[in-house]
Amino acid sequence: MTRYPLATLVATLAVSGAAHAAVLSESNISSAEAQKLASATVAACQAKGYHVSASVVDRAGLLKAFARADNAGPHTIEASRAKAFTSASAKAPTLAIMENAQKNPAAANLTDIPGYLLLGGGVPIKAGNSVIGAIGVAGAPGGNLDAQCADAVLEENAALFK
Repeated sequence: MTRYPLATLVATLAVSGAAHAAVLSESNISSAEAQKLASATVAACQAKGYHVSASVVDRAGLLKAFARADNAGPHTIEASRAKAFTSASAKAPTLAIMENAQKNPAAANLTDIPGYLLLGGGVPIKAGNSVIGAIGVAGAPGGNLDAQCADAVLEENAALFK
């Protein structure tokens, strides 16, 4: 009879451990920090004379924050969100993804992924080695210039994401 309570305890622990293994703990960017980054990115581009929109998405690519400069074109709204989504999804800068797709025929079909925009200006936000979100910028006269604004803001705020 003493073996049954022990067997019940072992079975309970096994089920409890299996259920716990199914729960993930993931890091993500906060809404407050996302809004600061979006506003700072627009300001960084404005300092260079560019009227842009900046979107910040979380690790899943969902919009957390948005900022738009006066005189930024209406197309910059969706373009900035799509660049941020692409960067978060691929966990890479969109400029690098675009260049890879241009040089590598096997990667050319990346443009067919719904929601992907292979233009420079999407930059992942990392905490250590984990991507916790991304910034997307649109409206400067070149994707490399969009990316420079986001990179500068991430450098200035690097201490927040250590």
